[in-house]
Amino acid sequence: MNQYYVYIMPSYQGTLYIGMTNDLYRRAYEHRHKLVPGFTQKYNVSKLVYYEETSSVESAITREKQIKGWRRNRKAVLVALSNPHWVDLAENWYEDRSLADPSLHSG
Repeated sequence: MNQYYVYIMPSYQGTLYIGMTNDLYRRAYEHRHKLVPGFTQKYNVSKLVYYEETSSVESAITREKQIKGWRRNRKAVLVALSNPHWVDLAENWYEDRSLADPSLHSG
């Protein structure tokens, strides 16, 4: 069964990036290491503070669009309810695997 994730990552300027992926581990790594050009690379978005999991791609897309439509304050409340100190949920995910696992590198 496939898993899909809707996630939130803040920029240092306060913007909240909302994304959706079927591989949260890989996607957080790409953000953290600036492997994909675009908004997250430009605004230094690298800290995972919130995510939801679902088995339906349709519900993940719907939820991503729903959260993107909210004002920043409502998004911040969503994060704070499950992660009140806004800690990086992926902080220790790559300590041993980042250099050893070639599937994490683009190219």
